[in-house]
Parts: sequence; C-alpha cells; structure tokens
Amino acid sequence: MYNDFESMLIKLYGEENLDNQKQRYDDAIENFRSLYGNSDYLLFSAPGRTEIGGNHTDHNLGKVLAASVNLDIIAVVAPTSDMTITVKSEGFDVDVINLDNLDVVEDEVNSSAALIRGIAAGLAKEGYNIGGFNAYTTSDVLKGSGLSSSAAFEVLIGTVLNHLYNNEKIPAPKIAQISQYAENVYFGKPSGLMDQMASSVGGFIAIDFAQPDNPTIEKIDYDFDSSGHSLCIIDTKGDHADLTDEYALIPSDMKAIASYFSCEALRKINRADVLLNIDKLRKNFGDRAVLRALHFFDENDRVTRLQYELQVDDFDAFLATIKESGDSSYKLLQNIYAVTDYDNQSISLALYIVESSLQGRGASRIHGGGFAGTVQAFVPNSMLAHFKINVEKFFGCNSCHILRIRPVGGVRVPQVN
Repeated sequence: MYNDFESMLIKLYGEENLDNQKQRYDDAIENFRSLYGNSDYLLFSAPGRTEIGGNHTDHNLGKVLAASVNLDIIAVVAPTSDMTITVKSEGFDVDVINLDNLDVVEDEVNSSAALIRGIAAGLAKEGYNIGGFNAYTTSDVLKGSGLSSSAAFEVLIGTVLNHLYNNEKIPAPKIAQISQYAENVYFGKPSGLMDQMASSVGGFIAIDFAQPDNPTIEKIDYDFDSSGHSLCIIDTKGDHADLTDEYALIPSDMKAIASYFSCEALRKINRADVLLNIDKLRKNFGDRAVLRALHFFDENDRVTRLQYELQVDDFDAFLATIKESGDSSYKLLQNIYAVTDYDNQSISLALYIVESSLQGRGASRIHGGGFAGTVQAFVPNSMLAHFKINVEKFFGCNSCHILRIRPVGGVRVPQVN
C-alpha cells in the first residue's frame, strides 16, 4: 500500500518513475538540509507545459490548448520569520530577495531574482499576504525546450507563497496571472499567459483569453494513453539567447494590424476585416504582419476544432489539425527560424527529419515560442522505438523526450514518511 507521498509521486510522474522520483526528492531534501540545517520543511512541485494548439495566440486574446507534463521543478521549503526569500536553485547562484523592496530592480532584469520579487510584488498588489522562506529547488524541465521552465519557476514561487501565507486561497488562474506580471514587468520578457496558466492549472486545458482578467478555462477529460500515440519533444539544441526581440515582434506585428482598426488585439477584429483592407495593411505594416494576423485567425479556429476532436475522441482528425497548425506556423507565423540568423535552422531540419521518420503517420509541429529549441511530435506507439533512434542520430542521445500528461498543476507534495 502506497503512502500519501508515494501516491502523489505516482500521480505526478507515473508508477514506472516512482523509484527515480523518490531518490530525486531525497537528494533535494539532503541538499536543503546542507544549506539551511535540519529544520522542518515542506515540498512543492510545479510542472512544465506543452502547447498542443494555439501557437502565439494568447497575447492577442486568443485561444490555446495546452497540457502540463511530467517534467517539473520541485522545491524543499521552510518559512522564515523575516521578510527575506532565499532560493538556491541547483546549478545556479543563490538568490536573496528582501521583500521590503518590491520595486523593479534594474540589475535583476532577466534573472530568477526578478521573478521572485515580481511574484511577491504581484501578490501584494492584489492584496495577498507575502513573507519570507528558505528554499532549495531542482528542475528537470529542459531550458530552451519550449516546455517553459520560467513559467514553472514562477508558478512554484506563487504556489509556495499561497500555501505559506494565504491558506491556499489564491486560485490557480490568479497565480498564473501574477506569474505573467512578474515575467513581463520584472523579468522584462513580453510573454503571453498560456505558459503560466497551463503550469498552474494543470492537465489538458482549453483557455480562451477573450477577457484576459478572467480567462475561460475548461479542463478536457481525455485519456491520451488511449490514442495509441506518444507525445515526443525533440530538443534540437538550438540556442534561445538573443532571440527576445524576435519573440517580441510577433505580438507587435499582430497588434499593429489590430491598431489599424483602433483595437488593442486581433481578437477584437476578424479575418474579413484584414482581407478587405489588405492593400492598405500591406503598405502600412508589411506582408509579414499581415501573414501573422491571418495565422492568428486560422489558429484560433483550429484550437476550437482540436478541443472538439479530443472531446469526441476523433484522434485522426486531431492529428490532421495538428499538421495544419504546424504548416501555418511555418508559412504564416514564420517562427521556425530567425531571419537575423538564417544560417541556423535547426527547427527546419528537425521538422524534415521528424516527418521523414513518421512516414506519413502521426503529426509534428513547432513547439513553444519558436525560432530555436524544440519540435513536438505525436508518434504511433508501434513506431516509437525506431523513431527515437532515428531522431537521436541527428540531435544526439536523449534529444527525444517521451512525456506524460500530468493531471495537476502547481501543488504541495505530502511529506516523505
């Protein structure tokens, strides 16, 4: 009979990973004690996420389909009596944040310290309680993978503060919104809300951001294991460094088209508006902005279809829609490679290799923000072993990650018995 700790690990990672995860938590606890002594502790986890559909739609009030995955960041935590948060993340320098100062600190921009301070500031701004704690964290969410390690870290900090100082009264969507605020304002990255929402809420979720302060969230009860396919994320080893401007241009291009119609986001207009005014829009904003706007409208429709296809268990139609999404990202959204670095096209190469390996079956598409990083593939289980071998010939050992869909978002994990 499993105890509460082991039962939670099985829920988060699968029974086949129980022993490895128990050792991982034991190691984290040992590292925590070496830093902070043998004080009482609490355990927390926040997952990475995979985007199923809705590539670059969230920042223009669109729809997305996403899911949390079994790669996560875990934290061993003890509250303190002062207003200082101290976080030592494995492989990184320690962050020490004095919560008496909740202003943006310019020297912290693009750092984990900025995210911690930003989460605390966002909570305080919303009227929630904050306070100090000591933490040790370790992550198996691949950096630059499109699985959003930054969102997992943000949600983790928010989940800790929610438990320690707010009696877990902060709703998961609110933690996601505060996490986005920290990333936008304190970290300095103009991200949308999908990453944080998928990590915080968990499971398969369809999100409609038409009302960004109160997004509509619908959990989808779908047993992905029954599809006969596996979800693979292929790490092309591309470098996201210096690509912030490329990411920022996507919402900027889309919002420029919306602004022509005196609207702040494309969700406020429709495809017909763009097509009827296409000559003026091309002249004022260029072809790329127009193409990205058309991608938005088509991709928004695809999210609705993907959600329905899962709900009625039409997986063949689901795969066809995934292929359409990938095709649109390549041709219209144009986030497969950076035009400022066209010699490096690891995503383009990976898509070719993946599609060749699938031999017309399954589906593949860009994963995450794009320009570098990862490709998503839905692979028939009968082809999985050969597929993994073939892909790793090109991108190296352990470049093909076979993932599980995790049923919950940011959580406190019961203590080790």
